[in-house]
Amino acid sequence: MFDFLEGYDLLGAFWVTVQLAVFSGIGSLVLGTILAGMRVSPVPLMRGFATVYVNVVRNIPLTVIIVFASLGLADIFGITLGAADDFDALSFRLAILGLTVYTAAFVCEAIRSGINTVPVGQAEAARAIGLNFTQVLSLIVLPQAFRSVIGPLTNVLIALTKNTTVAAAIGVAEAALLMKEMIENESQLILISAIFAFGFVVLTLPTGLILGWVAKRVAVKR
Repeated sequence: MFDFLEGYDLLGAFWVTVQLAVFSGIGSLVLGTILAGMRVSPVPLMRGFATVYVNVVRNIPLTVIIVFASLGLADIFGITLGAADDFDALSFRLAILGLTVYTAAFVCEAIRSGINTVPVGQAEAARAIGLNFTQVLSLIVLPQAFRSVIGPLTNVLIALTKNTTVAAAIGVAEAALLMKEMIENESQLILISAIFAFGFVVLTLPTGLILGWVAKRVAVKR
């Protein structure tokens, strides 16, 4: 039944998907945290920039961002991210950049919702003893905010894992691109679709269960 799988690097394609999700997840978590800090900053310019970024990026289709990263940054502006002579590596890095830029907007809003759950009195007490905004945010607010938004961040990570399929639009050899190739070459549409659906379930279901358990363990008791 599965003889048609011979000649296709199924595990390799899903490994690329995992790499895209992990690297983009780390990048979007860092960028999203910075944006969340800017959203609650006392500096109007920083708040305005972060607000515009989130509202604009969230309303642009991910495919547009990924294609712009490839055609705009690489072809027009010549930004190669250190992989000018390797098309596969360039596409992979540009896909990570596009996924990071897009997902960071959702990470930002998730973290900002967590920041809003921290009692205002704690921040005021920290400022009263001489801590500045950066110290209050990093030492008092964010540690509690992260503990309260593991659930929402898990949903963002799962969505990111599924969104990696968009990278096929610029030729990244991940699962969706291989699925497209197999459907074009083989006559097993239902079976191929079931195999790739199962693969994504294997990637996302354990993530949701594990991080859901972690969220309950570290939840802030109010």
